[in-house]
Amino acid sequence: MLHPTIEELTHGKYNRYELALATAKCARLITDEYVRQHDAAEKSITGNKETDRPLNTMIDKELRDEKAVHVAVNRLRDGVYVIDVHADEHEAEAAVAAESEAPVDTEASSASESVSDDADAEPSAE
Repeated sequence: MLHPTIEELTHGKYNRYELALATAKCARLITDEYVRQHDAAEKSITGNKETDRPLNTMIDKELRDEKAVHVAVNRLRDGVYVIDVHADEHEAEAAVAAESEAPVDTEASSASESVSDDADAEPSAE
């Protein structure tokens, strides 16, 4: 039997598809965090073997030793991450609102195109 169970993760509110999507998104966030920590650790290494700590000690143990999906499932179970089934709708609404707030000036865009066309033309010898 798998632990935690689907019922424990969804609390009866979400279906398996939503749980799989949320777990995948969380796993991507965890992987991104691991990569960020790994890059920061690599940058901090000076090359002196006597004073430098090993690379793996500079990275969070949970991120380093566990699979991203396993960590994501545990974080969903513990409530660190919360499933928001309407997150895509919120993002779409925010994008529409951002587009409606930024008016498109067709004259300015055509003027910038004409400037770039003039810049590509060779100067005339006078």
